[in-house]
Amino acid sequence: MAQQGNEAWRLDGRVALIAGGAGAMGSATARRMAAAGARVAVADIRHAAVEAVAGELTEAGHEAVAVPLDAAAADTWQAAVEQVEARFGSLTIMVYLAGGNHRISYDAMTEAQFRRIIELNLTGIFIGIKAVVPAMRRAGGGCILTVGSLASLRAGGGAPAYACSKFGVNALTAITARAYAEDGIRCCQVNPGHVDTPFLRASTDYSPNDWSTSLDNPANYERRRRATALGRLNQPEEIAEAFAFLASDAAAMITGSAITVDGGAALT
Repeated sequence: MAQQGNEAWRLDGRVALIAGGAGAMGSATARRMAAAGARVAVADIRHAAVEAVAGELTEAGHEAVAVPLDAAAADTWQAAVEQVEARFGSLTIMVYLAGGNHRISYDAMTEAQFRRIIELNLTGIFIGIKAVVPAMRRAGGGCILTVGSLASLRAGGGAPAYACSKFGVNALTAITARAYAEDGIRCCQVNPGHVDTPFLRASTDYSPNDWSTSLDNPANYERRRRATALGRLNQPEEIAEAFAFLASDAAAMITGSAITVDGGAALT
């Protein structure tokens, strides 16, 4: 039976694996779930960054561990699950916050770029689900949380890979929810809007930006702000709140569904 009152929002006794945990939304979700009582495995391919996030949580008095993970590689997923179960005894929450994008035209996108974005944003979720479901069955149930986008709601006019991957997340979330409901495993999705993170500011191999696409460009920042009905960009912590809610008993009867946290950007 689900907990009642404020206790329903707690995550005591849960163990969360945050894929992409070194990123802005991933680390915010790790902090939020740890504050709610979960033991947290912060997983990412960026070793120094993931160690820093896990160290921060440990210093704050939470139980946390850094886990190496290439989200698009099945063998590292299996190793990550084994490490989490060995450390904490179970695995009951998986949050997928890894991903990438190339903000270029359809004509400019290469086959290699298309395949890589699909691999990071969609195939990685499938691989991760396959890895964590046996552990969640052993634990008696769990919650799988995927990350969509405004692109999950409407296709843009740019490069095709990102929108294709995020539309695919819609289907994969629903299919996963149906496939594992009898195991007590829920699957839900969060669709962030324009979130002020390094994903939209910095230039990395998985999310290249130049002056025309970076939030460091005041004109680009203002364009995204004006496109958000509530008049400002989302912060990572606001996305983390949605993930923490969906993982909790307060959302015990929510599965196969998506929450859009976008300040009304999808309305414009």
